[in-house]
Amino acid sequence: MSENALYHAIKLSRNVESKIRLAHVIKPGDPKIRAEAEMSMNKDIIRIQSEHKIVVESVILEGSLFSAITEYLRDSDVIMVIMGTHGIKGLQKYFGSYALKVIVGSEVPFIVVHNKPSTMARFTNIVFPIDFKSENKEKLQWAIYLGKYFNSKVHLFKAPVTDSSLVKKVNVNLNFAIRFLIQNNLDYEIHTAKKYGSFGKEMLTFAKEIDADLILITTTKHITFLDYLFGASEQYIIDNQSGIPIMCINPKATFAQMGQFMFGNT
Repeated sequence: MSENALYHAIKLSRNVESKIRLAHVIKPGDPKIRAEAEMSMNKDIIRIQSEHKIVVESVILEGSLFSAITEYLRDSDVIMVIMGTHGIKGLQKYFGSYALKVIVGSEVPFIVVHNKPSTMARFTNIVFPIDFKSENKEKLQWAIYLGKYFNSKVHLFKAPVTDSSLVKKVNVNLNFAIRFLIQNNLDYEIHTAKKYGSFGKEMLTFAKEIDADLILITTTKHITFLDYLFGASEQYIIDNQSGIPIMCINPKATFAQMGQFMFGNT
């Protein structure tokens, strides 16, 4: 899974001109384990730089997987995390996937992947679900950021709400997205789901049909044990059987340098 994530990181790095930093989490307080981890990491760096002709950095974190990454990201210069996953299996279906538990504590977006990228070329198609939530605007920043670097088409997948107040909110979000996509010279298409109750399922089916490279979603605010127990919708989108990479954006996950992409006239 880590190797699959690495290939996606290389693909992104080559297009957005960002550095790659490998992170390895170990149990705290054991110098021998840390020394072994450092040796293993150095071997990986030599191999990766030789095979892919790129420069990579590394960091070893001590603590639990869930807390160590969250704490590190809080004070680091990382703008996104690429993480491999086996999906939701066994008890994780009832108590939440490991991936989701790490993601919801972070202030930066995660791209969760199952497989190696089908191509190292650009993101041709990005699926962007549109609903009535205000967090759509935060998600739009990343659609524009990636879309401009990869010259992608953004597919706005609209929720089919019928309540008049929700219809207004959906249309406000849709028009906001269209305005800034046009302003940033990004190609887009609008699609509408048939049933709101199966919105996530329809979106995944649509993404598979167009061979999407990426789906952008926002995570549930203040996720609780009950969300894990009964199934936050993100779990099943992340676990999609087609293996489409999912970019998970937490509400209020900001990227200061992105203002130029949101509001620049190009």
